Amino acid sequence: MTRRLLSISTLYPNASTPQFGTFVARSLEALSAREDWDVTLINPIGIPPLALGRYRALAAAAVDGVENGVDVHRPSYLLVPRMGGRINPSMIARAVLPLVRELHARRPFDLVDAQFFYPDGPAAAWIAEQLGLPYAIKARGSDITLWGTKGFAREQMLDAAAGARGLLSVSQALADDMVALGMPPGKIAIHYTGLDRNRFRPLAHSGLRTKLGEKLNVPLGENDRIVATVGALIDRKGQDLVIGAIAGIPGTRLLLVGKGEDEKHLRALARDLGVDERVHFVGSVDHDTLPVILSAADAMVLPSKKEGLANAWVEALACGTPIVISEAGGARELVTSPDAGYVVARDIDAIAAALRKLFADPPPRERVATTVDGFGWPAHAARLAHIYNGLI
Repeated sequence: MTRRLLSISTLYPNASTPQFGTFVARSLEALSAREDWDVTLINPIGIPPLALGRYRALAAAAVDGVENGVDVHRPSYLLVPRMGGRINPSMIARAVLPLVRELHARRPFDLVDAQFFYPDGPAAAWIAEQLGLPYAIKARGSDITLWGTKGFAREQMLDAAAGARGLLSVSQALADDMVALGMPPGKIAIHYTGLDRNRFRPLAHSGLRTKLGEKLNVPLGENDRIVATVGALIDRKGQDLVIGAIAGIPGTRLLLVGKGEDEKHLRALARDLGVDERVHFVGSVDHDTLPVILSAADAMVLPSKKEGLANAWVEALACGTPIVISEAGGARELVTSPDAGYVVARDIDAIAAALRKLFADPPPRERVATTVDGFGWPAHAARLAHIYNGLI
């Protein structure tokens, strides 16, 4: 018997932001690829009354279609400046409900889920109640550690959690945070992130760095020590600490993958420390380039203040590259042996010391890659199907 899932996610790639929420897309595509689940995805796109700049591009990207086996619908909802955070769940639910009623009348759904706890969770809860269906909500990290600190959001999140048939978390550490927030522990199932093992795998190193350097327009030598950092350039990711660490390790180059509001500050810091010629801002990269960067690196460093269980951690390990990460989220659930790297304090000296250890005695790449053998998308989808079957 094939069951039907209605998934609500504000995090999902579209033509305007193709890298946004790709991990949600891959997860739902993997579930849809199974014979026992059919997936319809509602990707609400917030548009303010005056759609200028990036919002104009977002409005143009609100296109429906079947994407890699998932039936995707992109209704727009009114994004109210300054008030949006508080009322987004209700605005999403009201905008989406007529479409959902029509889809449900044509082919009934068995379960509703939300792929992010806020604003998706409260919106999905209201929609599911209107349809008389059970629902589940997945927590991924900042939806708990950021939105959970805001009173107006926390109240809506706890109400949604109370009515949910099940809750999912990307790590045990994040599940503990959910419980501390007031969510019922008996409802929470751990569901780790997934991974495309065909794309993220160790690549042969002969000539790899030279070719990558040509593509990125960065002078990468085959014998250089290379550190990669993958994540939005924002304060909580800690790229400033990584720049400080490599400043004390001559001959080391840093590839900063991602964009964000801290870029100007980070460029100034690199100049002040005299390492601007060794710190390379490569911006957002396509899906074919990221595995090459991770395979070419000697280490991937991400000393975040807060995380759930970061995709970048898992992807780096799958490429055979050890990681140096902070005591955040599910860090110790992933780094369980020296082959995977080190969990360190969020300070420059600790990061630099871990990098020196890895440079002096690098673990074999194939052995590093085996530390995430259980994260392939088929296994991820099987676990999700098992959890969801138990909720119906």
